[in-house]
Amino acid sequence: MGLVDRVLGRRDRERQRRLAAASAAVDRELAANLELAAMFGQTRQAVVLENGEFARHRAVLESELPSVFDGLRDLYARIPDAESAMERRGPAGSLRPEDRSIVEGWEGDARSLQRELRSAAAAPPPSLASLLLGRLRGGPSGRG
Repeated sequence: MGLVDRVLGRRDRERQRRLAAASAAVDRELAANLELAAMFGQTRQAVVLENGEFARHRAVLESELPSVFDGLRDLYARIPDAESAMERRGPAGSLRPEDRSIVEGWEGDARSLQRELRSAAAAPPPSLASLLLGRLRGGPSGRG
């Protein structure tokens, strides 16, 4: 990848391929987890949420999409809390309000991050010029 490509904010083909594969895999995993959460909402039977694709692709997402990666890392770290909240059921499968809040909060954040992931993966990387201008303005570096 040449300097001109970097200045214009283009990824080389291999980086773009890895990013596309990583974002698609995590997107599918989030979709599956959201489907499981919906099933829980209907049946009140606890589910086990998936995390393998995020673990497998975390290095690519961290280097290519750092702003989305931070949210995803937090979301996946909260999976055990969401699963535990699903397991704590009262009479007739009822949930305590705080457990319902944990599950619904995780589900809402997953939906939001799925949209962010799709958008960020489709966007070009920040150009060198935008990174430099961001630094000169004293704002964020423009990454992500």
